[in-house]
Amino acid sequence: MGEPEIVTVNILDKEYRITCGEGEREALIASAYHLDARMKEIRSTGKVVGLDRIAVMAALNIAHEFLQLRSEKEALTREANGQIRKLHSRIEEAVNKAMSK
Repeated sequence: MGEPEIVTVNILDKEYRITCGEGEREALIASAYHLDARMKEIRSTGKVVGLDRIAVMAALNIAHEFLQLRSEKEALTREANGQIRKLHSRIEEAVNKAMSK
């Protein structure tokens, strides 16, 4: 296992040095870029003032999107599992029918 790496990212015009594990550099940079874009978007509306408030609003928006996506994934997984069960049942019926001939 490699040594942790220090990565410098810019979020809302501030530089942050963050330690990340081996193989996590690209994901960290992508996450920082996404957060920076969301915070700039919120700041540009002029409705939210202050770095802390902008950060909290961005975090809430990202958390909301995450929870929605997780819920959608769970629903799709349930649907796929139901379809798999139906197919499995149909295959068993076909096999049993073929074996009884």
